Amino acid sequence: MLTLKENIIDILVKSKRLSEDKLKQALDIQKEKKIPLRKVLVDKGFITEEELLSLLSEQLFIPTLHLSKYKFDPEIVKLIPEHMAKQYIIIAVSRIGNTLTVAMADPLNIFALDDLKSHTGCNIDTVLSSRDEILRAIDLTYHAKSKDMQQILDETSLLKPESEKDTLELVNSEEIELSSAVQESEKPPIVKLVDLMLSEALKKRASDIHIEPEIDCLRIRYRIDGALYEIFKIPKKNQNAVLARLKIISNLDITENRIPQDGRFKVRFENKEVDFRVSSLPTTFGQKFVLRALDKSNLSIGLDKLGFSDEPTRIFKEAIARPFGMILVTGPTGSGKSTTLYSILSQLNTPERNIVTIEDPVEYQIEGITQVQVKPEIKLDFASGLRSILRQSPDVIMIGEIRDAETADIAIKASLTGQLVLSTLHTNDAISSITRLIDMNVEPFLVASSLILLCAQRLCRKLCFKCRRPVDLTEEYLKSVGFNEKVTIYEPVGCKYCNDTGFYGRIAILEVVLVDDTMREMITKRQSIDEIKKYAVESCGMLTLRDDAYIKVRDGVTSLDEAIRITTEE
Repeated sequence: MLTLKENIIDILVKSKRLSEDKLKQALDIQKEKKIPLRKVLVDKGFITEEELLSLLSEQLFIPTLHLSKYKFDPEIVKLIPEHMAKQYIIIAVSRIGNTLTVAMADPLNIFALDDLKSHTGCNIDTVLSSRDEILRAIDLTYHAKSKDMQQILDETSLLKPESEKDTLELVNSEEIELSSAVQESEKPPIVKLVDLMLSEALKKRASDIHIEPEIDCLRIRYRIDGALYEIFKIPKKNQNAVLARLKIISNLDITENRIPQDGRFKVRFENKEVDFRVSSLPTTFGQKFVLRALDKSNLSIGLDKLGFSDEPTRIFKEAIARPFGMILVTGPTGSGKSTTLYSILSQLNTPERNIVTIEDPVEYQIEGITQVQVKPEIKLDFASGLRSILRQSPDVIMIGEIRDAETADIAIKASLTGQLVLSTLHTNDAISSITRLIDMNVEPFLVASSLILLCAQRLCRKLCFKCRRPVDLTEEYLKSVGFNEKVTIYEPVGCKYCNDTGFYGRIAILEVVLVDDTMREMITKRQSIDEIKKYAVESCGMLTLRDDAYIKVRDGVTSLDEAIRITTEE
């Protein structure tokens, strides 16, 4: 059976629609740029999309369907998860009995057809549509805008028919008329648009909002459960007003467009206060904004309700009961380290304790805790701030991150003189934080004496409990990935509740160990990390990140693929 590319070549040769020279030119471009041949042919103007679809329809005996005016049924569309629709450039258009009709850019993709049949349990019929029309339909149907959003966009004439195209004159950001941008930002539709953008993000449980200027639009994306999803686009002419509005509410310098800026603001949403941390970055087409939502309600729930496994929770409770020493939480950016430390601080936050933090930036503002913001421009860095904090008679100190030798030295000495010190490091696993400190020129005997707990952390997506389903895996495969007993393993499906992702929320997986006397002796003698890790696993019962992830798999909390993905370094 010929592939779609071979069919296109066959059609063009037989119909003599294209000269041999042009066909060779198109094939060379396709090979060099590794893009579909049909896209090359249309982009180069060798043939129109409509002509090509018509020729393919005759050759393959598959009808064509133009999707631009087709009215989709959301219930039928979402029979196919969004990730699968984008992977195969495919969208469901109708269902009659057990037959699902789908529009495809490549109806000869047997892998796509097999996956669809397996996922939906339906027989699959195909119609032929253009790639661009399918992608546009996916964008519009899977992320349909709320009525309020649509109304506001209509009020400001932000959305126009496809036939209308804005004629844009791109200007240097320094030449933008500031007064007109400010005036525009104060108009009710712009204010409503920004407010609704924030409320929709909170409703969808987004942790970040990405507002990204492009050559012809302003793209809005939400990060939900660690993955980015495009929500909608705003035409270029409204970009300055939207960005000016964001600067005003974030207390940023509205006259400055050349350098990065940081700000914050608060909103009240469904009877809870949410902080937004704002970061702007100058880019080629304007300033990009990232807004991080910081929900304080997540901090007051305590260690027991963070979703940790039983053993890591017990170890943490034992460690924070100590009067002094150092607790280190390690992991990459976005792995939930700060949330874990803030939850510990909230649990320790009593009138009898003097708790001081030094951070860059201060993410959550907590009543009863003294929080210091690092300001390098006035020489208030971690090291100098830490020296001043030690003169404030603290009981508990939280350092946002140990970045240099001076900060590490002061922090460790503070932990040896009566303070409980909490901090973060960027390492791949818990035990590696030992070598990280020694690499910062901290003497091994000081490292050994100060450490009481080491923790590595990752965030793992939780399966949606409304649509997850068990998957049948062979015993041989389970043994090959580390399961020695028969367990029920679930896989993601996708439903309305989880926005067709198959996942809802995230949970921490941890690698936690209490530092005992034997481990201290091993550190002092500079024994290798592999030896220390082996001792921690065999003698201290340390669960590795993979072990803890597999506990979540056994409990049906996450999928096996997600557990393996998040612990690939194991």
